[in-house]
Amino acid sequence: MKRILIVDDAATVRLYHRNILESAGYTVEEAINGIEALEKSLLKPFDLYLVDVNMPKLDGYAFLQRLRGKDMSQAPAIMVSTEAAPHDQTAAYRAGANCYLVKPVRPEQLLVHVQILLGEICS
Repeated sequence: MKRILIVDDAATVRLYHRNILESAGYTVEEAINGIEALEKSLLKPFDLYLVDVNMPKLDGYAFLQRLRGKDMSQAPAIMVSTEAAPHDQTAAYRAGANCYLVKPVRPEQLLVHVQILLGEICS
């Protein structure tokens, strides 16, 4: 079973994404900021990361940059944010994101991106 880490400081957003992903059969863990996410990923890497941009302590960009700098198996990451400007998307890709979605994300939109990045369906 594929393991996905949701990294977001908003409990309601984490619950929303968790419900979508668990309903599709994924195992989900949560982190409230980039520091907690980095700690969890170093203990046991995940198959995919769903990462918010704006968080306290360590934002999504910094989390992905640090994660990508580690000598470990690298999983795809979807950056999800309310920020919709082109420079936000560019910054996400520079930090190491594989995909950028703007909140609120529709369940079917999230699942198709997750499935593509996990190699479960072809784009």
